[in-house]
Amino acid sequence: MKAVVITTPGDPQVLQVQEVEKPEIGDNEVLIRVEAAALNRADTLQRKGFHPPPKGSSPYPGLECSGIIEAVGKDVLRWKVGDQVCALLSGGGYAEKVAVPAGQVLPIPSGVSLKDAASFPEVACTVWSTVFMMSRLSSGETFLVHGGSSGIGTFAIQIAKYQGARVFVTAGSEEKLAVCKDLGADVCINYKIEDFVARVKEETGGKGVDVILDNIGAAYFQRNIDSLNVDGRLFIIGFQGGNIAEVNLTGLLARRLTVQLFGSILLFVGSLDKVAFVSYFLDGFQIMHFVSAGLRNRSVENKAVIVSEVEKNVWPAIAAGKVKAVVYKCFPLSEAAEAHQLMESSKHVGKILLIP
Repeated sequence: MKAVVITTPGDPQVLQVQEVEKPEIGDNEVLIRVEAAALNRADTLQRKGFHPPPKGSSPYPGLECSGIIEAVGKDVLRWKVGDQVCALLSGGGYAEKVAVPAGQVLPIPSGVSLKDAASFPEVACTVWSTVFMMSRLSSGETFLVHGGSSGIGTFAIQIAKYQGARVFVTAGSEEKLAVCKDLGADVCINYKIEDFVARVKEETGGKGVDVILDNIGAAYFQRNIDSLNVDGRLFIIGFQGGNIAEVNLTGLLARRLTVQLFGSILLFVGSLDKVAFVSYFLDGFQIMHFVSAGLRNRSVENKAVIVSEVEKNVWPAIAAGKVKAVVYKCFPLSEAAEAHQLMESSKHVGKILLIP
């Protein structure tokens, strides 16, 4: 079969389509003939050598796909050959075929094309696990998502609105903000010309928002803290603005804030005495949590739980037309390099797909 191979870590041009061996499936896996695969920022990191696949996973990039089941392992009960599905992957989506554990497979949502369904698994599992399962966003609360026009952002806006939250977004152009508003965002902030902290405080009567989903990391860390309400929750899923930050921890302690991370962040808080003091309070009163929540390296069992929750809670919203696929552009598999260039330019809105 054909697959996109990272010939050596580097720029997009290192992505080359090559003939490779067809994947073998295990007893509890299915083989999917790929209709479409969606790009994610993690794919660009893998291409650069910074985000290797878990041990035993496909070496090819691609964390979500849609397609038709071509074979099933002997222990698979739910799925059969010919089923149209989409799936959360640990890798291998940039290929004509991919093997995936049965628990990470989802039916195509009602009203969504087989191709467009590739845009949902990774974003849905990321947003549902971080914003709802871990940060516990609930109806009536306020929610800020940075990068509102990204694949994660466009999905997060819609599902948060469906769940009854008031949604704030940041983006870098009026055109992108217009898309966010059309998707349901209540407060749209152009971060290039406006201070999002001040706007958040203005719109919330000085309180701040309850939950923030952030893809910037260090560059926004203190400003995110300043934007949170009492008992607020910050979830960091990316480090486009760096992974080393200095923060004033006083606000964390006083307002009982929770910070959760996809990866890791290094905090410089002053002297060792201060670090020890802060650690004592963090451990004793659970004011602040640093946890790893990246989907890719979770266990198969844990991913299956998240996928099940997504099917139960998100798929009905899609079927009802309350959450829609936002696909910006499709590229043939042979143009994976051009697709990566577009993603890294940040000129797109929503998802970018590859078609084998």
